[in-house]
Amino acid sequence: MGMTRLMFGLVYDLQRHRATFGDIQPRCGGSDMSFRRSLGLALILGGAALVAWVAPVVAQRPADLKGLARQSLSKLDGDVTVPGVREPVEIIRDKWGVTHIYAKNQDDLFFAQGYAMGQDRLWQIYMWRMEHEGRLSEILGPAAFARDRQTRLLMYRGPFDNKEWTSYHPDGKKIFTAFANGLNAYITQHLDNLPVEFKLTGLKPDLWKPETALLRVAGMGDANGELTLARLIARVGVKEAMRQRLPDPWSEIAVPEGLDLSLITDEVVNAGRGGGRGALPKPALVAPYNAMISAADYQGSLVEDLIKEPGSNNWVIGGKYTTTGKPLVANDPHREVTNPSLRYIVHLVAPGWNVIGSGEPPFVGVALGHNERVAWGLTIAGNDQTDVFVEEINPANANEVKYNGAWEPLKIVRDEIKVKGEAPRVVEFKISRHGPIFFEDAKNHRAYALKSAFNEPGTASYLGGLRLDQAPDCKEFLDRAMYWKAPTENLICGDVDGNITVQSSALTPNRRGFDGRLPVPGTGKYEWDGFRAELPRRVNPQAGYIATANNNINTTGSWPPVVFKTLNTVPTDRITRVEYVINNLLKMRKFTIEDSKKLQHDPYSLRASFDQDVFKGWSGKTADVEKARAMVVAWDSILHKDSAAAAIYETWRTTVDAKALEFFRPPDEKRPLAEAGLVKAIAKLTETQGADWSAWRWGRMHNRPFPHPFVKEFDLPTVERDGGTGAVMADGASYREIMDTADWDRSVVTNVPGQSGQPESEFYGNLLPLWDKGEYFPMVYSRAKVDQNAAHKLNLRPATGTSSAQK
Repeated sequence: MGMTRLMFGLVYDLQRHRATFGDIQPRCGGSDMSFRRSLGLALILGGAALVAWVAPVVAQRPADLKGLARQSLSKLDGDVTVPGVREPVEIIRDKWGVTHIYAKNQDDLFFAQGYAMGQDRLWQIYMWRMEHEGRLSEILGPAAFARDRQTRLLMYRGPFDNKEWTSYHPDGKKIFTAFANGLNAYITQHLDNLPVEFKLTGLKPDLWKPETALLRVAGMGDANGELTLARLIARVGVKEAMRQRLPDPWSEIAVPEGLDLSLITDEVVNAGRGGGRGALPKPALVAPYNAMISAADYQGSLVEDLIKEPGSNNWVIGGKYTTTGKPLVANDPHREVTNPSLRYIVHLVAPGWNVIGSGEPPFVGVALGHNERVAWGLTIAGNDQTDVFVEEINPANANEVKYNGAWEPLKIVRDEIKVKGEAPRVVEFKISRHGPIFFEDAKNHRAYALKSAFNEPGTASYLGGLRLDQAPDCKEFLDRAMYWKAPTENLICGDVDGNITVQSSALTPNRRGFDGRLPVPGTGKYEWDGFRAELPRRVNPQAGYIATANNNINTTGSWPPVVFKTLNTVPTDRITRVEYVINNLLKMRKFTIEDSKKLQHDPYSLRASFDQDVFKGWSGKTADVEKARAMVVAWDSILHKDSAAAAIYETWRTTVDAKALEFFRPPDEKRPLAEAGLVKAIAKLTETQGADWSAWRWGRMHNRPFPHPFVKEFDLPTVERDGGTGAVMADGASYREIMDTADWDRSVVTNVPGQSGQPESEFYGNLLPLWDKGEYFPMVYSRAKVDQNAAHKLNLRPATGTSSAQK
């Protein structure tokens, strides 16, 4: 009976995979009828024949690799005794893989969240921890050392005191302790059956401490922007730098007194970009798997890459303008699309808690979603949280710098980084009163220090969401949002009472004597003077809606700005398009969930429409150039994956002289440059997509692969995508949510590729087809709807006496 179920399960999975992505039959060869006959024969002959038939279908994967993955899957049904649980807890996974946790007390709730994260994302949060602790060299060897060194240099080293814990939530230490205990319980119970990645590499996860979840992003923030702007001004002067950067809001740049721009070399700029970024090697595999699969030269990524298509959007439509009479809240935050997904959807229910939504590693609480009263979403605001201070080094003592006319000692921190295959390396860091020194210029007696808000209490990313999880209305939400200190976010809110608000949230320094756009001397004249208490917010605006899209959110009349945008790198096309669509819809009728769905997937390129003027008023010198020019002119500016014109235009943007792309340069000055760019674009497309123009399409250039971090055999299919940079449907949205405050069960959501990070799980790639088609699934919230859509139910039971935990 068990073998029969297994065979039919395999057949069903293969048929479903083939129906969805159409890649099974070509590997088998033959027609659809021969596909079915092969299935039937395999079933008649039994399991051995089925396995023999499946082997070529999955492209000669190692015979036991998928079996090893299935063997490693977590138990999702039945009862499990877990030491540490005080009272029974239910963990329900609905048919889309969303985890709903029902606990009778707060400690058990977050214990169970930690346990569930161990079940679904243990490898992902293991790698997150190793990256954020600066320990990748333990796995990857010397190639990761520079990255680890940079992480150790910039990492938050405490104190982990009450000010730190309570910044996230009044019960912060209890919550993080419970989460760590639950995750550790899962690890301890499953050390002999960890996820497949651990088996392949022979690695074992360490147990967590409460403070492990509070690891910071060890980033340079805007430091590189300050340094590159300094270099630009040194080369071309302030006036030309202003023209090229186009600051928004406009404000003349003043070079700080005492800053010698000529000393800021490319070497300093490169140090400001951070050390050791870029591709990492893959972990070595242990026997016997190292003989069966190779991780070398494989393009999967162990850690999150830089986002290729930034473009977060959110909006909340007031009840006056919706068909329900209550606010609708929509959000599609953009980051890099990864496998497993950066985000994980969870529903947490216990006395005082009933919140659903998503978060990202380390996955404690909910960062964006809704509770019984309010719904919220986020987009990056861009508040500047870092500054470069140029310290003057004592020529007689390299461990002293000048401050207020006197020499003062640098703090010296020594650390040890373990490196696979060699002895540990001892590193030494210097820290001034402003922060860690990331570059020393011994010749000119200068040291460059990074002052960062991430070294302040309460700045672990996204964990400010714990306070929002219990917000009773959007007005109190504003005050709770001030505890959201990192990363910088525009937090929109809609509540059941009809309020709509937005708060730009981030721990934002008050700068004394400077605006943060350029490095400043560390001599004492320029300093941070606490943090800003007044940040941009709006409450029930007259327009009846609020929308943000990484645009300028500074409050009119408030100075200095909390953020400077640069219009040459952060154009206003998305917010312009979002507001245009909403305003025009509201003139005709009231807003619906379907309208939000369409707007989140709007592939119209305002930038392309603007650039089309450059292609008008002239004719190509060759038939091919004229054909390409005419195609772009006739194009509807929609970045559809099947569009050849979109492919031509987007390729042209990569081949034309940069002056043709400058926003404020008149079209008459751009047109003479356009043809040369088209010639190169045609050559490039001919090389990459062939000589047949009918086969050219945007989707061949614009697609999303879903590689497993290091095992090609666990890859999911690559999908071609509409949209692109500048469109509302920029392609960094792995997670989308649309929430109806009138009826929470009408809310919809999507995540990609699936909730589980475990290959061979039914929830590993099940959401990819929906995402590919622009479809959503219900964000079920009421207990009745959760039970109606339940697929698995696991009961965590308290241990009694010394009874051993079941696995």
